[in-house]
Amino acid sequence: MTEYNDLIFEISQPGRTAFSLPESDVPSVELTTKFPKQLIREEPAELPEVSEPQLMRHYTSLSTKNFGVDNGFYPLGSCTMKYNPKINEDVARYAGFAAIHPFQPIETVQGAFELLYELQEDLQVISGMDAITLQPAAGAQGEWTGLMMMKAYHTKNGHRTSRTKVLVPDSAHGTNPASAHAAGFDVVEIPSNSNGTVDLVELKKQVGEDTAGLMLTNPNTLGIFEKDIVEMAEIVHQAGGLVYYDGANLNAILGQTTPGMMGFDIVHLNLHKSFSTPHGGGGPGSGPVGVKEFLIPYLPVPRIEKQKDQYVLNTDYPDSIGRVKGYYGNFGVNVRAYTYIRTMGPKGLRQVSESAVVHANYLRKKLEPYYATPYTQYSKHEFVLSGSRQKKIGVPTMNIAKRILDFGYYAPTVYFPLIVDEAMMIEPTETETKETLDAFADVLIQIAKEVEETPEVVLNAPHTTSVRRLDEVKAARQLIVKYTK
Repeated sequence: MTEYNDLIFEISQPGRTAFSLPESDVPSVELTTKFPKQLIREEPAELPEVSEPQLMRHYTSLSTKNFGVDNGFYPLGSCTMKYNPKINEDVARYAGFAAIHPFQPIETVQGAFELLYELQEDLQVISGMDAITLQPAAGAQGEWTGLMMMKAYHTKNGHRTSRTKVLVPDSAHGTNPASAHAAGFDVVEIPSNSNGTVDLVELKKQVGEDTAGLMLTNPNTLGIFEKDIVEMAEIVHQAGGLVYYDGANLNAILGQTTPGMMGFDIVHLNLHKSFSTPHGGGGPGSGPVGVKEFLIPYLPVPRIEKQKDQYVLNTDYPDSIGRVKGYYGNFGVNVRAYTYIRTMGPKGLRQVSESAVVHANYLRKKLEPYYATPYTQYSKHEFVLSGSRQKKIGVPTMNIAKRILDFGYYAPTVYFPLIVDEAMMIEPTETETKETLDAFADVLIQIAKEVEETPEVVLNAPHTTSVRRLDEVKAARQLIVKYTK
């Protein structure tokens, strides 16, 4: 056993250390660019002088003010707030991934590009597409990227001025019409029928020579599978339009089917929803876009390709819409998604969707006696309840959501989708246990009873959080994020 004095002597010897770190496997790159003189600081920066305990307590205190899926149940409908396995974080922190820079010569980071290339290949199989780009930074940017390719395709075929309309169901994500507008299209809303799916009669009325495409989520935002999707795709295709898949709800169909099998031409995927990477707070995210073979010429550049035994970046695509994000996408998020896919494997990904669907239907059936259920058929990974019954006796859904906070849970999505009055959209995901689902159901059942027996308890919630009860109107008009008494 090494004595204390021996250890001190060993550490103090020049060129020796008792605590050596493993060498980085990243090849060194000689920096040939010098900083301009005017950018070099003449005096040291005035940084606060704090001790390590002060620093740790500051950031630990900040971390406890946030609610995340590591803290508790996060049933946020439409957003798939699933648990992020920590093996993802371990792999993303490998020196060969975390200590590289996008300005390095590509021959020095072949391992990173091999991962990106293989992730593209995996996502092609999962989505049923023929090619994938990893550039888009999030789902909304993926939507815009897909729509810009849709526009480029119609322009190439001489229909830029005539194909001006994008059809969007009234149950769609709010980003769908926003992305279509941002891409320069006119949006036509397609109503849902009494079953919560796209009304085919209305779709046929709206489809025509001015149709650029249809944007659709399947299962849709109500958690209901669009069983007529193949017929819908044929209707749009016969009119010369393209069919776009919003991948927000891919968690419901992993390993069961693919957007490609349903007839979609363009797909965006939310890696931060379907493949467990961190999600929320504005980022980080990753929204890869996949296309069928006839749309490959329009994909963003540069493209990651394999030539013999070398991974390269190819920009030689004259019909490309160009670059949509700096570098090659959110690399760290892509590493986490790759790790998740390889950890789960095909059988594991299939089990994800099966468990997500079972959990959603189990929870829905337990809550149906206490809340209005606008759609009673089996749902997929998420479902929508309505607080309309409670609102009739003076307690709106927003108050129910605030009361949920008192029990240590995050509230579900409320007032969305817009076609459901007093909507509560719940997605339990596959990562929660039966005990967690039962406990959450018990809370919602208790709140429903409180609304009838002691409504003031719900109307004045939350009671246990560290933040005072908010005035939503004032908060929206006066965006002051720092709380002061």
